[in-house]
Amino acid sequence: MKLTLKKGPLYIQLEEILKERIISGKYPKNTLIPSEQELKDEFGVSIITVRRAVEQLSQQGYVEKRSGIGTTVLENNAISKLSKGQRFSEYLLDEGNELSKEFVELSVIDGSSHSILKDYFDVKMNCIERLYKLNGKPYIHFKHYIPQDIILPDNHEHLQNSLYEIMYQQGVRFHRFKDEFGVGTPSDDIAQMLQIEQKPLLQRFRFSFDLNGNLVEYSEAYYNTDVHRYVVNFDM
Repeated sequence: MKLTLKKGPLYIQLEEILKERIISGKYPKNTLIPSEQELKDEFGVSIITVRRAVEQLSQQGYVEKRSGIGTTVLENNAISKLSKGQRFSEYLLDEGNELSKEFVELSVIDGSSHSILKDYFDVKMNCIERLYKLNGKPYIHFKHYIPQDIILPDNHEHLQNSLYEIMYQQGVRFHRFKDEFGVGTPSDDIAQMLQIEQKPLLQRFRFSFDLNGNLVEYSEAYYNTDVHRYVVNFDM
């Protein structure tokens, strides 16, 4: 298979092909992917291109490269890690906590009327509302905004699963994530779901971009840090 610049940067094309093979199971978890030379010969690209593609996968947590051993598959989820840091949900589970998700509501909003989405969209959006519980206690309230051309499962129970996986299966390829944090006071409805009185809470805004730099998912989350502090955990 030969890659061409007509479809964009070669390393990104190669990254997506390798990622697809990892997720599909062609390269199983805890096994080695082909060597740099084998990938160079298969795709007709330079060693530098191969190394750059593998480095992208490493940064996302899919693989780990070790000198003298090769590149090992670590994860095979559509979204493995958003950065070199450990995902917060993984941290909570590793600490022995029980984390569960509940679907709350699916609605449609006008993107042009949203204070943030209006800068990116002027069409209607799906709004998926979910509640995370930590050890049985309401902990995080999420609202995810996704364009309507993304087909969502008919069974709303499936919306408790990874939305990134659902989007990936429909051809969305994530390239960059941006998280912003602030303090905000939730609406009365959200406060009731979190079983607290209205008060300022930690608020996270996530922007998810595809390979072309387009915003394909936006989410807003309120964290009741009285239940658990937000932790960013890095392994060196």
